[in-house]
Parts: sequence; structure tokens; C-alpha cells
Amino acid sequence: MIVVTGASGKLGHHVINGLLKKVPAGQIVAAVRSPEKAADVAALGVQVRQADYAKLETLASAFAGAEKVLLISSNELGQREAQHRAVIDAAVAAKVKMFGYTSLLRADTSKLLLAPEHVATEEMVRASGLPFVILRNGWYLENHTEALGPALEHGAILGAANDGRFAAATREDYALAAVAVLTGAGHEKKVYELAGDESYTLTDLAEQVSRAAKTTVVYRNLTPKEYENALVSFGLPAPVAGILADADAGAAKGELDSEVSDLHTLLGRATTPLADAVRVAVGR
Repeated sequence: MIVVTGASGKLGHHVINGLLKKVPAGQIVAAVRSPEKAADVAALGVQVRQADYAKLETLASAFAGAEKVLLISSNELGQREAQHRAVIDAAVAAKVKMFGYTSLLRADTSKLLLAPEHVATEEMVRASGLPFVILRNGWYLENHTEALGPALEHGAILGAANDGRFAAATREDYALAAVAVLTGAGHEKKVYELAGDESYTLTDLAEQVSRAAKTTVVYRNLTPKEYENALVSFGLPAPVAGILADADAGAAKGELDSEVSDLHTLLGRATTPLADAVRVAVGR
């Protein structure tokens, strides 16, 4: 039995879909806070179980019979360490034989604001005694392609990365790497640094958007604070805006670039190119 937490989220949904191509649906558990949000995968035969990090009894029932558990990191900034501890403790109690965690690219040396909670979780995983694998995901291409409407409307992509590079890949790429680990062998105690094959700058992104949309879009570089304020003005919660601005500032220092090929190796193919992701995003 393979249990995937956060299975109704964007990454989790891709993991479930990938697992369905490898193992029978009845051997997959989608562990979610709100089971009604996983009705689509339930219709495919996947077991849907409630897993609320604040209700430990739900974690115990969600992990019953689990052989492998994938903890997809929580998106509740500032609360993730406690939430992840609850999941790890439940996995220990269930005596799972493999525990996977989606962390952050080079988490142990990263200066990004996102890093500390990931580092703390990795330390808890190691201390738990569980057989484990750490999947350190890099930046998602969708972070740049899912909200291109304003860029197309105003002819500009805003950011604070200067000419920093992003070795990004799609959520599906990262999800399929997780599937490869969950359905394969020889991954125990491995830490995989996962990143796209080809990195790009935000100027490169603007050029690809211009080409795909057949219009002119430029990259406007701001200071991190200016970018954060702009994101808040667009309606993003202040903590999220701060994280994104910090990520751009980190990218300017090389935090989100990488030349490792772990993702390519796990996928057995090249990662999704920026141009392909942009074409999909603009509908071309």
C-alpha cells in the first residue's frame, strides 16, 4: 500500500495519476484533509482517507496497512515543522518500510526563507529510524507560467532575480520522479537533488512568452521589496509575496540554479523544456 499525503493538491494529484500507471488503484491511498476534494481519484478506485495533521487519529487510520508513505510538504508556512512531525510519528507507528519527503533543492545549504522548515523536517526523518528517501525539488515551472495573464496584458514580467537562473521543471516531472522512487528499489537513504535540465533567466522567460503569444513581453527587474509590494498589490497574501520575492533574490545569487541530473535520471528522459511549458500556458 502506497500512501500519498496532500494528494488533492497540485503536486499530489500528479503523483496519484503517475502511480495509477504503475500499480493497481486499490493499492494507492490518497490521504487528504477533505475527502470530498478527491472524488475524482476515488472514482478511479483509489482509496481516499482523511488525514488532518491536527487530528492524530486520522493519521493513524490513513496510514493503516501502509508499506510506503510520501509526505508532500505542507503549504502552511510557519506550521509545517509541527505538521510534518505528526506525519512522521504516524509513519513510525505504522512501521512503514519506506518514507519519502519532498524537500527543497540543496535545503541543507540554501539561504532561502523556505529552507529552515525543510531542513528541520529532514532532520526529523533521519532521526525517526524510518527507511527514507529525500526528494529535494527545485523551482516549479508553473510558478512562472500559471499566471501569465497580467504579463500578457501589460507586456511585462515582474521579478527581482536580475539575471539569476532557474533550473525549473514541471510539477508533473517532480511527481513522476517521486513515482519512480515509490515503485522502484535501491532508493533507501538517498537524497536526490532534483532540477530541470536547462536553466533560464526571467529575460529568457519573457522572450519565450513573447514568441509563444506573438506579442512583446519584457522582463522588468525590481528590488526584492518593490517586487514584494507589487505582489501584495496584486492580491497575494503578504507571507506568500515575501517568500516569492525572497526566492527571486536567492535566484540572483544562484540558489535556484543547478547542473545536477538526478531528475533526468529518475525520469529516464529530459525534463520539460521552458518553451513547451510556456506554449501550454498561453494555449499555443
